[in-house]
Amino acid sequence: MKYKVGLFSRKGKLKKEFDEQLMRLMQETKDDWNYAKQLEELTEDYNLDIIAQSKIAESLHFYLFKEARIRRIMLRHDK
Repeated sequence: MKYKVGLFSRKGKLKKEFDEQLMRLMQETKDDWNYAKQLEELTEDYNLDIIAQSKIAESLHFYLFKEARIRRIMLRHDK
C-alpha cells in the first residue's frame, strides 16, 4: 500500500512541473503574439508574412490556453 501512495505523490509532482512549464510557455506565446500584433500595426504596407506570423502566434497561444483550461490551470498575472 505504501508503494501506491508514493506513486501518486510522484504523479502530483510531475503534474505540477508540467503545469508550470505550460504556464511559462503560455506567457512566452502571449508576449510573442503581442509583439507580432505591434509589428503588424507598425508596418505601412500589407505584408502577408507579418500577418501570417501574427496569426500563427495567436493560434498557438489559444491552443495552449485551451490545454490549460482542460488541465484547470490558472495563469497568474504578475506583470
